[in-house]
Amino acid sequence: MAATLHDVAKLAGVSIKTVSNVVNAYPHVRPATRERVQAAIDELGYQPNISARSLRSGRSGVIGLVLPELSLSYFAELADAVIAEAEKHGLVVLIEKTGASRDHEIAVLSSPRMRLTDGLIFSPLGMGQEDVAHLAVDYPLVLLGERIFGGPVDHVTMRNVEAARAATESLIAAGRRRIAVIGAHEGEVVGSAALRLAGYEEALTAAGIALDPELVTFTTLWHRANGAASMRELVQSGTPFDAVFGLNDALALGALRVLQEEGLRVPEDVAVIGFDDIEESAFTVPSLSSIDPGRTQIAAEAVEILVRRIGEGGGRPSEPREVLVDFAVVERESTRGPESRAPRVEGARPGSQDSATTGV
Repeated sequence: MAATLHDVAKLAGVSIKTVSNVVNAYPHVRPATRERVQAAIDELGYQPNISARSLRSGRSGVIGLVLPELSLSYFAELADAVIAEAEKHGLVVLIEKTGASRDHEIAVLSSPRMRLTDGLIFSPLGMGQEDVAHLAVDYPLVLLGERIFGGPVDHVTMRNVEAARAATESLIAAGRRRIAVIGAHEGEVVGSAALRLAGYEEALTAAGIALDPELVTFTTLWHRANGAASMRELVQSGTPFDAVFGLNDALALGALRVLQEEGLRVPEDVAVIGFDDIEESAFTVPSLSSIDPGRTQIAAEAVEILVRRIGEGGGRPSEPREVLVDFAVVERESTRGPESRAPRVEGARPGSQDSATTGV
């Protein structure tokens, strides 16, 4: 016989109402009580009747997560982190992939599938600042990423400029002066590439190093193949360089492969650092230094804010918040050699992570 709310309440030693509050992801439940109820749910294998619950409460217990793609490890690992955070609130995650298509991203905001959810975590890559009006939806929405700022919804984002500057400064501190960048986007003003390039330029300027345009390579997609192609082109150009900053780890991994094919030693001849700190980075040979942009914190903040917005129901919502998460420089063999055992340099600002501006 299937377990019931009454069975869960009895095992957890709480009221049926408390179990209902946990199942429906109400935010005002003590963490210890939520954990006890969730343990009872897991032990009994209780499965809530989603349809009946939706009819009674107007909630489905499902949230949406919209991502550009899942083939990039960063987004796959972000999805994993969001699912883990949602489970803490008794929520299921429905994932939609847009392929970084602007039309698809705009369409998904009014998709009937999203109407099956209680709220949405949305990471666009094709949309831009000119599309901000499309975010004025009638359901809880939390925006991720760096494509749109100052919109009408809560926004959780990373410190791209500061983190990229810290990555570049770590190369400069290691004595590198000819630092190439892989992954710039031609003409981009707002977006991860533009912000990270700005951080790179800030670090060079502060160190009194002239910016050489020949060291900035441009790509479209941020995949390994693009990083390899850009690195091969730079090597063949004859432009001297002693370090590489890949604007994401996939680009850096592609570059790392080409450097090894060309007989260049990493880090002795060329130091390499990436951005995203995907799990694979710790297992390459040499292991890849990277920026941990706060992916786990992004997931936790986004889910927490969304749950709070869902709990507000039809009441008057508070003003949108913009949250900037912590970052850290993770130094591995590709910048310091195999003898290094000092992997992290924290780069977050002290104090609250809430900000009225992007901080960049």
